[in-house]
Amino acid sequence: MSTITAEPKSTPAPEQEGARAERRQRLHARINRADGYLSVLGLGWLTPMLLMGAGEPAKPQLQALWQQLGVPLLAIILFLAAWGTLAPRVETSLGVVPGPAAVWEQAGNLYDDHLAQREKEAAFYQRQEDRNAAKLAEDPTAEVRIRDYTGKPTYLDQIWTSLQTVFMGFLLATLIAVPLGIACGLSKTVNAAFNPIVQIFKPVSPLAWLPIVTMVVSAVYVSDDPMFSKSFLNSAITVMLCSLWPTLINTAVGVSSIDKDLINVGRVLQLPWRTTVFKLVLPSALPLIFTGLRLSLGVGWMVLIAAEMLAQNPGLGKFVWDEFQNGSSSSLARIMVAVFTIGIIGFLLDRLMLALQAAFTHSAQR
Repeated sequence: MSTITAEPKSTPAPEQEGARAERRQRLHARINRADGYLSVLGLGWLTPMLLMGAGEPAKPQLQALWQQLGVPLLAIILFLAAWGTLAPRVETSLGVVPGPAAVWEQAGNLYDDHLAQREKEAAFYQRQEDRNAAKLAEDPTAEVRIRDYTGKPTYLDQIWTSLQTVFMGFLLATLIAVPLGIACGLSKTVNAAFNPIVQIFKPVSPLAWLPIVTMVVSAVYVSDDPMFSKSFLNSAITVMLCSLWPTLINTAVGVSSIDKDLINVGRVLQLPWRTTVFKLVLPSALPLIFTGLRLSLGVGWMVLIAAEMLAQNPGLGKFVWDEFQNGSSSSLARIMVAVFTIGIIGFLLDRLMLALQAAFTHSAQR
């Protein structure tokens, strides 16, 4: 009678185990490096999922995923539920406060209006092209022109206008605040000279600056073929005047707090002033400079909406004011669409500056 004996299980060679462990370590190192960039972009919740896929124990990763993704989603769901429950109970002059469904519906309507307006614009230019082609067919020397479309700007057009304006104001503020902040940080005399001016003008509201800016621009900016409209410059300069202070202050603090040995080394080596600033001062002060830039961009975005509402300049602020004056049954829902749009864009702008800060200062690398 024959007996069957079980074959012994083959065990992986130590070399194979070592190779697998090394691959896991390399994979985990890549995930940990990526986590810094994902966190900057607001996608840090992807890290636990990647770690689980790499073979990490599921329980701690699920706990981290719940903390980073589950809790915020639950809070948003509870907010929407409370909003949908309480909103119909509040009566206003424009009707009841719209709930999430009504606001979402108006967001879709605004997008549909944008598409319809673009179709009208395309048809407008097509008619001109057809008319001009027929005119040239009859007389090749005939003079033809293409007129600009003058339809009402859509909601997306207003968003784009506001973004262009805030970036222009932010750029002007940066070009003024960073060099001036460096000068204040390097020289106590310059800092003492500018500090009173900063303290006086920093708290001034955009509602006070706007009339002055409007009158100055109207008097100075006179051209038969202007590059920018006066309304655009009014809003951009107002944004600049209100948003340059955080960058100026943080740049001055960052430059003044760098290690003095760096400056002394530059003096010993007799480095040119330009080399000292760009090779020693700026790299050390970049974190605080970017903190100021983030604050300035946030302030500029808030200031812009108020300036557009007050001056009736094109943009999201004017859209909100027009809807308030319109007083239709859908106006309040459209205003709330604008409120959420302003908040989401402000969040994205802040994330953009945070990503730039991580890229220039390498703070996301681990």
